[in-house]
Amino acid sequence: MSITRHSIRHVAFQILFALESNPDTDINALYEQLRVDDEKLTLPAVIPPYLVELTEGVVSHKEELDAVISSYLSKQWNLKRLTKTDLILLRLAAYEVQDVADVPAKVAVDEALQLAREFSDEKSRRFVNGILSNLIIADEK
Repeated sequence: MSITRHSIRHVAFQILFALESNPDTDINALYEQLRVDDEKLTLPAVIPPYLVELTEGVVSHKEELDAVISSYLSKQWNLKRLTKTDLILLRLAAYEVQDVADVPAKVAVDEALQLAREFSDEKSRRFVNGILSNLIIADEK
């Protein structure tokens, strides 16, 4: 069974969201629960390798990603002011932009904006877009 990268990002977001609340969450058990509960996603029994790469990559690079994200926040903002949803979307996209060679930066941003539509609101989507746009402009230099 083939799964789209968008579906993988969707599940990665959900897993990362759960891990943010409880770092001791068992990723395998969470994946299985999502697989059973979310009828919109047809997830394979075995965790897709790209899902493992995204979740482990974001978790292991969390401090670096947060530093990058912080550098694009205005002076009156800091990571603690961000909603958990926005922060996780930013980490996920920043990881893909910086660490996944076969994903074009604009694709990572577009996917993050699509996830923002699914999990947040228009204000958050615009905020995420602004931060990530600045990130990819700087990354292209």
